[in-house]
Amino acid sequence: MVAMAKLLLVLAVAILTISMVESKIKETNNAEEQYQLERVNGQGGQKNGQGSLQSSQCPEQCSRRCSQTRYKKPCMFFCLKCCRACLCVPSGYYGNKGECPCYNNWKTKRGGPKCP
Repeated sequence: MVAMAKLLLVLAVAILTISMVESKIKETNNAEEQYQLERVNGQGGQKNGQGSLQSSQCPEQCSRRCSQTRYKKPCMFFCLKCCRACLCVPSGYYGNKGECPCYNNWKTKRGGPKCP
């Protein structure tokens, strides 16, 4: 009977420890994602990104931005991704990325521009 109680106690402690470790891992991952977004945005702590757009405005702005390219699907995919992260889409169909530093500074693994 005492051995069973000890076993249950050890099991409870193990489950609690695993739960705490998982929670800490999630916190760390969330903090890392936030840090990456702030780094891409070029901001230290502003919460809403740099742009004045709301994420619901991204499809309309990206349709405008990608309207004159031959590669509409990839342009829209990356533009929407960038817009939702930066809350900004540069004016015009090409260039003008200086208007949105986050949009301009986000790079691919190879170092090329991520945002169209």
